[in-house]
Amino acid sequence: MTNFPNVQIDTTELESFAAQLQGALVLPDDPGYNDARAVWNGMIDRYPAMIARCHSVSDVVASVNFARQHDLLISVRGGGHNVAGHATNDGGIVIDLSPMKAIEVDPERRIAHAQGGVIWGELDHATQQYGLATPGGEVSDTGIAGLTLGGGMGYVRRRFGLSADNLLAVEMVTASGDVITADDSHNTDLMWAVRGGGGNFGIVTRFTYRLHYVGTQVTGATVMYPLSAAREVMRRWRAFTKTAPDEVSSAFMIWTAPAIEDFPEEWHHQGVCMIDAPYVGDDLDHGDEVVRPLRELAEPVFDMSARQRYVDMQSAFDDFFPAREQRYYWKSLNALDLSDELIDRIIAHGRTRPSPNTLMIVRHLGGAMARVPADATAFGDRSAQFNISIDSTWVDPADDERNVAWTRRVWDDLRPYSDGGVYLNFPGFQEEGQALMRAQFGRNYERLASIKHKYDPTNLFRLNQNITPLKA
Repeated sequence: MTNFPNVQIDTTELESFAAQLQGALVLPDDPGYNDARAVWNGMIDRYPAMIARCHSVSDVVASVNFARQHDLLISVRGGGHNVAGHATNDGGIVIDLSPMKAIEVDPERRIAHAQGGVIWGELDHATQQYGLATPGGEVSDTGIAGLTLGGGMGYVRRRFGLSADNLLAVEMVTASGDVITADDSHNTDLMWAVRGGGGNFGIVTRFTYRLHYVGTQVTGATVMYPLSAAREVMRRWRAFTKTAPDEVSSAFMIWTAPAIEDFPEEWHHQGVCMIDAPYVGDDLDHGDEVVRPLRELAEPVFDMSARQRYVDMQSAFDDFFPAREQRYYWKSLNALDLSDELIDRIIAHGRTRPSPNTLMIVRHLGGAMARVPADATAFGDRSAQFNISIDSTWVDPADDERNVAWTRRVWDDLRPYSDGGVYLNFPGFQEEGQALMRAQFGRNYERLASIKHKYDPTNLFRLNQNITPLKA
């Protein structure tokens, strides 16, 4: 008998389950257990009863069936990058898709198929062999699964929309252990739901994406300004966004300049504000002219603007958000516009960040992502022009309470300026429960709850941006 807190499974049954897997079943006494249970967010320290490292769809089916039969809490791991730590749990089973890395690119049809364990850097490198890409995230070791199912905002959001907007089909293992396909002709309710509705409905083992030609080079503006100039910079950036073309997906940031060789030594550890504005378009010379005003918003500390490879743009922030080495608590909210008062509040809070590693980011939305009707995908309303992200990041566990409390104070203070929408890939620990889900999904919530009941009536998959099943 294997005895883990609240989990008692006969050894023979466990051995039989392990024998069904092409991959490995990792148990707490196994040498690789600690590595297998660790996820990106260093705050998350959980001890699952077992980890099924899946090598195939049949492994996922076997794992779901075993978990259901033994009433095990399920975590689904793709990239393990979820801020809230849903990719692991205490005392349950982790269904780990990270070994499932197959990618197929069809450059003629501009389509890519990728298994659920693929991360964005891997997909980008595969598609960039043909100058193609699908909208991904801003850190390349983020899993495609979690980001896409939660919507997926990245550097080409204004030109090509969200990751979810470019999702053409999924292969999914349901709570009953069935393998089904959803697209715009089959299981269309499910296809609507997975375009932003999270991992509520099953385990996606394969994603099919629409690809776009982007070339292999991009240009843009990446400029660091003194924090003392933040008000002037942010207001002038706001004016730029009013007429910005879809090719530019820009952001304003408040940060502390890290002590790295690329940055001027006299500004190491100093508060700064930044503009990051990639231009992803066909005419890079024209792009240089389009973003030039963003390089002249004030007297810059350091202008890093340069042409670069698309894959380098996609991984530029990787080193600042390493796996397991830092602690992360990220919250976000949407704003229809940036009033002068809201700008002043954002900057005031930016000056009080308790950790120098914390970023406050205001992303310009709109463009292609805003032209999708609110009821066309689960993601919902797209009318907000800005997303405000409070990316609290620190190292010492002793600072946990201070950083989390600061983040929540800032989030609460800025909420009156929000339209109520949030971005569920930056959810904190989802302390608000269903209220947070309703805030994001709005009028789509009831429809999602009904689809959840259809595909997962017992809420077997509940470690996610969870929606309570509602019988239609």
